[in-house]
Amino acid sequence: MSASHPHAPPLTADQLSPEYADALEAFVEDLRIQRNASVHTVRNYSADVRSLMTFLTEADGHALALIDIELGNLRQWLMDQSRRGVAPGTIARRIAAIRSFCAFCTRTGRMEHNPAARLASPRKGSRLPAVLQQSQTAAVMNRAARAGADTDPTRTEPTRTEPDPADATTPPSPRDRAIALRDAAILEVLYATGVRVSELAAMDVSDLDPERRLITVLGKGDKERRVPYGLPAARALEAWIAAGRPELSAPAPAPASDSAGSADRRSPALFLGVRGGRINVRQVREIVHRATAAVDGVAELSPHGLRHSAATHMVENGADLRQVQEYLGHSTLSSTQIYTHVSLGRLSESYYRAHPRA
Repeated sequence: MSASHPHAPPLTADQLSPEYADALEAFVEDLRIQRNASVHTVRNYSADVRSLMTFLTEADGHALALIDIELGNLRQWLMDQSRRGVAPGTIARRIAAIRSFCAFCTRTGRMEHNPAARLASPRKGSRLPAVLQQSQTAAVMNRAARAGADTDPTRTEPTRTEPDPADATTPPSPRDRAIALRDAAILEVLYATGVRVSELAAMDVSDLDPERRLITVLGKGDKERRVPYGLPAARALEAWIAAGRPELSAPAPAPASDSAGSADRRSPALFLGVRGGRINVRQVREIVHRATAAVDGVAELSPHGLRHSAATHMVENGADLRQVQEYLGHSTLSSTQIYTHVSLGRLSESYYRAHPRA
């Protein structure tokens, strides 16, 4: 059986059959509670399973029972995905999601056997992620640093030896100055630490250890690691926290049940949006896209591209792969390599020896 409307958008939870809706809700709960999956994984896996359920639901709403799903049904769904031009990497993730879902259904008695047990994953291509050259990274960081310095209200010395007539424009507002300092700090921290964009957005001011130049990062599966950062990032963070963050910081609204509604509830977030709340992932992506696109000869890059660039540059400068693995918060180097713990001291030593901006 396959759906008579395979190109329809995925059904929403309330459009699914009762059996499908119940199984999906229980699977999502298992991912969150039992497997401690990240929000990103839960969202993607839920969408992937709904895509399959939509494919197995006829236009009249009749859905193939979970117990009747066979390997052939799953292969038909994957062929439909391929025909629609879904990227191999996305298909590989969807296969992983369906394997997980079918294993859950088998374990909980919703299926008698696991139809996805013999579902093969497509071979992944060898396409490498886009990375910047070290000189290009320096150009991006230096441009952001100059923008922050030109608007830093704590700076007393002139930023140019002679005035430029072309710059005779309205001075930047305090908010613009704060945003410039924030953006420079975000770029430096992303590159200095190699953190994921979601990890950066989740950072609090209390996660910083300025004396030792370490930052506590909460990664996938709530795994905590401490990552060093260099002097350029330290300077950018100091300027942002001292001169930029107070400008954007604003009291967050108190809960309705809180009688002290007028209390100052400023966000603990390290990086703030223009309204004073925690910056979100989309805003960070826009900052990185703008910063990389603004430099001549540099391709527009994502935060993940900065993460790959940082790791690549460390390896180019002699860092051990297992140390980079710890730095990035990966559980394994690859599917065939065993995770090796690196002490914080060895990681810091490797970082300051190998990172271009340590």
